[in-house]
Amino acid sequence: MRLFVNFFQPSFKLAAKTRDGALVRKRYHPPATPCQRLLADPRTNEEARRRVHELRATLDPVRLLQQIRAAQQQLVDIADRPALGETTKPTLPTLEEFLSGLRTAWKEGEVRPTIIAKAKPKRLRRRPDPFAAVTTELRGWFEAEPWHTSRELLERLQAQCPGGYPDGQLRTLQRRLKEWRREAAHRMVFGTMTADAGVAPGDGQGRLISNRANDCFSDREGGAKSPVDLPLRLDDASASPTTPQGQHH
Repeated sequence: MRLFVNFFQPSFKLAAKTRDGALVRKRYHPPATPCQRLLADPRTNEEARRRVHELRATLDPVRLLQQIRAAQQQLVDIADRPALGETTKPTLPTLEEFLSGLRTAWKEGEVRPTIIAKAKPKRLRRRPDPFAAVTTELRGWFEAEPWHTSRELLERLQAQCPGGYPDGQLRTLQRRLKEWRREAAHRMVFGTMTADAGVAPGDGQGRLISNRANDCFSDREGGAKSPVDLPLRLDDASASPTTPQGQHH
């Protein structure tokens, strides 16, 4: 390898580099082998030049490359050779054995350890909560008027507490409001159910299960009610969420 690289493998060498702002210009010497650079250097004495010429005359690049490939193949054979005490490698199953084992292969599952996803530790808060003192008040504003955005709540908080809550805390409030909206949506979809399916707790008349949806969508201007305000029994298979009881035919 050393003889092949030094005598028969040319390479580029950097000659100069100039910078013009963000632009960098590089200039290289013509490609040459280490042997050619040694002979072109005026500091090389005649004895060294003579020995280099004699050694280069005895070298064949094709034969050197064959020797390199043979040495590499020997290293591969050594790496593939089983160590002492190691059992032989299992043989691959035939096509018939593979097909016959398909009906029971699902029971064995995945045996590779890489298939098991590692549980990532939950990221904890690394800074003090900037809204710790006003969380209850913010939650009350949100539940009273859930259609307001995080920006509107922050502006209201800034007007109430000047200089206490800068605009840079908007992203923190957005994440907080996103979690509250998720909880509200979960309550709207999955209300608290009693043992008597389809009957709301406390009335015994089969009204819509209480899930606080009316708090967010009813009592708007004009008294208009959204479809979630209409009563619906869960045990009425023919009922429609937008059709009141008593109008089915």
